[in-house]
Amino acid sequence: MHTQVEVPPLQVPMACSQTLLLCLLALALHGGWGGAASTPGCHLHAFNVTVRSDRQGTCQGSHVAQACVGHCESSAFPSRLSVLVASDYRHNITSVSQCCTIRGMSKVKVRLQCVGGQWEDLDFFTARTCQCDMCRLSRH
Repeated sequence: MHTQVEVPPLQVPMACSQTLLLCLLALALHGGWGGAASTPGCHLHAFNVTVRSDRQGTCQGSHVAQACVGHCESSAFPSRLSVLVASDYRHNITSVSQCCTIRGMSKVKVRLQCVGGQWEDLDFFTARTCQCDMCRLSRH
């Protein structure tokens, strides 16, 4: 099953658009994937990305991109005495969490067709491999 994600018109320099598309991939993960995210484990999920150069769609194209979705193991347990003492007995539960993250990326090229028959190429990154890893604010 492919999920259609339409990227709003880009009005940024091309150098920024690569970073913008990578951020949109990460944001798309939080929108839900229906049944794909309910499958056990951390895995690749394909979705269509539509790219437009501006609101009028002067140049546009589409490509299938990959995102990392799924579930990873997490646990919680009573804190050790050293943790309790260091936290003045306020940190009585310790949790260890893992998040489904991108392990490797690939650069892909999207060819945008412009009004008047011209073409414009755009490079962006897509997930190549996934892994369960320590959850970090910078990753989600």
